[in-house]
Amino acid sequence: QVQLVESGGGSVQAGGSLRLYCSISAYTSGSLCLGWVRQAAGGQREWVSSISIDGSTSYADSVKGRFTVSEDKATDTVYLQMDNLKPEDTAMYYCAADLRWCWKLHPESDFDYWGQGTQVTVS
Repeated sequence: QVQLVESGGGSVQAGGSLRLYCSISAYTSGSLCLGWVRQAAGGQREWVSSISIDGSTSYADSVKGRFTVSEDKATDTVYLQMDNLKPEDTAMYYCAADLRWCWKLHPESDFDYWGQGTQVTVS
């Protein structure tokens, strides 16, 4: 079973940067979609970004040009580099994974496996 552990959250001023990390255990090669989903307090879950096993990436319009998702297969780690952060980026950020290709997830946040989340606060 895929297990996900996030880290790297924290507090930052608007315009600053943070990098989130997601350690993936029992990583399996093949059709695997990895992604990030966030949820603000009292808000709905919002898909942020995904990366497929072939390296293709996709982003929500709200973060496009500011966030970058990447993966290191050697260490089974997924990263979310967040630049030019805005107060509206404040949320709990969850790493997520699915054994289907990303393009098969509808909605984009329909992942089967989830981490425990890491808080990002932008003031």
